[in-house]
Amino acid sequence: MSERSFVPLGLAVLTISDTREMADDRSGTTLVDRLSQAGHRLADRRIVPDDIEAIRDTVLAWSRDPAVDVVITTGGTGFTGRDVTPEALEPIFDKRMDGFSVIFHRLSFDKIGTSTIQSRATAGVVNATFVFALPGSPGACRDGWDLVLKDQLDYRHKPCNFVEIMPRLDEHLRREGRSL
Repeated sequence: MSERSFVPLGLAVLTISDTREMADDRSGTTLVDRLSQAGHRLADRRIVPDDIEAIRDTVLAWSRDPAVDVVITTGGTGFTGRDVTPEALEPIFDKRMDGFSVIFHRLSFDKIGTSTIQSRATAGVVNATFVFALPGSPGACRDGWDLVLKDQLDYRHKPCNFVEIMPRLDEHLRREGRSL
């Protein structure tokens, strides 16, 4: 049995914030640095305000872009009035990934205890593109990448990973004769 080769993916990073700019976007930079160090390529990076339509429009556009395999958002997952990332994303998920939130909270609990309950981290698939919504802190982005996404986005990770199922994410669309 031959060893698997690394498969670089195109990842887009979306920071959701009314106050951040590229120069002070520590969470987005954390994700960009980590995905680059892992050997993936940055397909795009943007900052949008805490606005349902702006978030949704950006993620939908990326989900139709063949250069984007995965979208990672940071910010807007809390409970304040401006936190609308789950409200923007969950209605457009073709499939929800409930296990992501469960695992993220389990691992986060080990670091920040019950404060993890203040996050509504979520994930799903949109137009055959994985979408992960992380909290807006650099620490949460580090944990989300280092403890969950890094391995799941690495084709060499066993016993299974997201990369090996990517070619089959749109089977339902192809069966129905639809296109992305």
